[in-house]
Amino acid sequence: MRRFAAAQVEDCGLQILNLPQLAARLAGGFTIAATAEQLEPAIRDALAEGGFVELEHVRHLPGMSRAVLRTLRKIWAADFDLAAPGRDRHRRIAEMRLIETRMKSRLPPAAMLPRDLRDAALERLQHAPRILGDIRIEGLSFIAPIWRPLIEALCRVVRVEWIAPAGADTEWFRGKIARNDSVLPSAPEVVSCADVRHEVVESLRWARQLIASGTAKPNEIAIASPNTTAWDDHFLACAEGTGFRLHFPHGVSALATRDGQRCAALADVLMHGLSQQRVRRLFAVCRGQGLPQDELPARWLDAIPRGAALSGLEDWVRALETATRRSPGNVSVEATMRLLEVLAKGPAAADEAAAVFLRGQSLRIWQAATRSAPTDAIELSLRSVRLGAETDAADAVVWCPASDLAAAPRLHVRLLGLTNRGWPRGSGEDPILPSHVLPVDGFDADPVARADRRHFAVILGAATGSAVLSRSRRGAQGGRVGRSPLLQDRVGDVLSRERIPEHAFDHADRLLARPEDAAFIDQIGSANRCWKDWHVEALTEHDGCFEPDHPAIKRSIERIQSAASLQRLLRDPLGFVWKYALGFDVPQQREHPLTIAPDELGKLVHELLRRAVDALEPEPGYARASDVQIENALTDATGIVHAAWPLERPVPPKLLWGHTVDYAKAMALAGLLRKEISEEGTRSWTEVPFGQPAGFESGRELPWDPTIPVEIPGTPVRLRGTIDRLDMRSNPFAVRVTDYKTGMVPNNAARIVIGGGSELQRALYALACLQLLEEEPKVLARLLYLAGEPLEVKMKDVDVVLARIGEFVSEAVALLRKGSAVPGRLAYDRTNDLRLAFPASPGYERRKRIAFGRACGTLSKFWSAA
Repeated sequence: MRRFAAAQVEDCGLQILNLPQLAARLAGGFTIAATAEQLEPAIRDALAEGGFVELEHVRHLPGMSRAVLRTLRKIWAADFDLAAPGRDRHRRIAEMRLIETRMKSRLPPAAMLPRDLRDAALERLQHAPRILGDIRIEGLSFIAPIWRPLIEALCRVVRVEWIAPAGADTEWFRGKIARNDSVLPSAPEVVSCADVRHEVVESLRWARQLIASGTAKPNEIAIASPNTTAWDDHFLACAEGTGFRLHFPHGVSALATRDGQRCAALADVLMHGLSQQRVRRLFAVCRGQGLPQDELPARWLDAIPRGAALSGLEDWVRALETATRRSPGNVSVEATMRLLEVLAKGPAAADEAAAVFLRGQSLRIWQAATRSAPTDAIELSLRSVRLGAETDAADAVVWCPASDLAAAPRLHVRLLGLTNRGWPRGSGEDPILPSHVLPVDGFDADPVARADRRHFAVILGAATGSAVLSRSRRGAQGGRVGRSPLLQDRVGDVLSRERIPEHAFDHADRLLARPEDAAFIDQIGSANRCWKDWHVEALTEHDGCFEPDHPAIKRSIERIQSAASLQRLLRDPLGFVWKYALGFDVPQQREHPLTIAPDELGKLVHELLRRAVDALEPEPGYARASDVQIENALTDATGIVHAAWPLERPVPPKLLWGHTVDYAKAMALAGLLRKEISEEGTRSWTEVPFGQPAGFESGRELPWDPTIPVEIPGTPVRLRGTIDRLDMRSNPFAVRVTDYKTGMVPNNAARIVIGGGSELQRALYALACLQLLEEEPKVLARLLYLAGEPLEVKMKDVDVVLARIGEFVSEAVALLRKGSAVPGRLAYDRTNDLRLAFPASPGYERRKRIAFGRACGTLSKFWSAA
């Protein structure tokens, strides 16, 4: 801002320097003050050299080099000499002196620490009149003791004037002090907001109003807080739609940029290991930099199943080789594996991986993060990296720390975070030199609590246009917070989050301020109608009511149903409409799960059963196979599935996956050994398909044509599926179908017939046998529970059960065709994956229960059927 002011008045020849730059200019010889980029690696090397006692156990911890640098900066600013006689009485102080000595030896010759830089400037004090000329100190309310001897010495050889704001610490200064006490600051307004984000919204409304009304220009407006962390992300997200420029003098978080996200994706893979989701993200964000991954075939990841976990190099090799066989030329195994091998090395290969996947700004962000902390803490250090804002403070509203605003005050200010812990902040103890080692007054020349109070006074003293003091009633974590002592007895206005603003800051806020305009937007109007209908006891268009014989409903009924979709139709008609008429779906878990879902466990057991029985048929035949032959076949099947499944779907980590497969193998073995087949000429099949679309090929001998349609008598519903196990006896002709269950045995298992629509598989298997086999066989349908001690539950009178299912289906289809889809017994079950689409409050179910009961009619009697 001072350079901008100089440019406005064409002040040529003016040098604008901070105090370290002033000392370096006087010291000459290309001397510079050591920067953080130079100090942090030097501290890390000094700690790595060892030889400590007090710091030995913590020197390798993440953030240690940053903590040491903060402590050293306090020591340097206070002009505290660690090498002074008697200072090494405590071992901790001696070790800090050792770190400082080692650090000096690792700095470039031209880079100097503050004390050395000041002393070098004092040695060339006689050249100050020609090198510096008259000096004017502006924007500083406090000068650290380390620079005071230099300023006092300069006062003796050149003219030094300090333009000091009210409240500045000037007692030690012997030069000329100029104060501007003629302008009176405006009386501040006090407001309280709901939370941190609400403070941001109100701040942007306030700034927009000042600009739109012509009261202030953007470069006269500032928003500040002592620590900006809690507000930064909210300002960054909201500022895009404000219509005016918002400048971040303290920089923007690197993770908010694409370059930072490249670093985050690389850190995610290195720290947490290979997985398909992490690799996909990394290759997607790093593409287009002119690096080796750009040479891979376009969309090469499309050839790999998205469900595959791929947590190791071996899995990736097999997946890539399989993808090459499926689509030759679309995958380069060798080039891809070279990149994945680098990633598989983990944090130890951080520099090598960065060279392969990062370039330009991304690489500089990575280097800054690894310079300040060990690679093992890269995820934490990336959060602290900030990039310079693309805007300029001279033509923008600024959001900045209070210390920055105190150095360049503005006419209109809004101060945030005036809570009991936010402003002033607590000083606390230094982590390296706590009070029992060295009293804080001895080396902290400007405690943070004192600095916050001083900055508060300076900012308000210069705010001659307007000032607003803001606090939130709840903190960033949702807890209640109190008022700051700086507010004293000021009475504030309580702002509601839902209030109608006097001036909106973006389009959405404008619609909130103008409900009459918002009502004409279809999406908002629909949301309002939905909210009103939510409180009405009668059924509305938002409660599963639609036009009779709707085309989408007709298509969903005419599609070939599976056991899962038919169960959804019968137990939850509304969920059936959502999933199969409207296409709602639930996102699948792609990360490495610690366990597999119950339905996935069932698929795993069925896969083991299928492979084992297929290996035994036709020779020697499952019915004639010995227990040893069955165990051997199951062992071979287990090995194949153990290796193949991680290439197709998410599975737990390697050790847990092995235990899961062993558990599934034990259940499969219990089912296989329970043959109960002794007749000659008996054949067995597993996973027998039926009702499949035209052109379906099974690749094995089956007891029927799997493309023949299967229909539920008396209904328009057609079925398809696979029978878990089918045993067929030739003389006399009879079949037995088995539905394997991998869950726990229910208390009343023997009494369950259709379970209100939840147990349909064995009846549907029997229906398929009756319709697909040419002769009319005797059909036995059973459930076989495999968890724990195996339990067999046979179905009595299959024809009666099928007739009941036909009635059940007819009622459900008639209900949907009539234009009413009600939530059934499954809708509010905690295992229902579509439950998220319902209102969260249980009051909705209670309010609509009577209306839903009337709408479902006789369907409810089937839900209660055993």
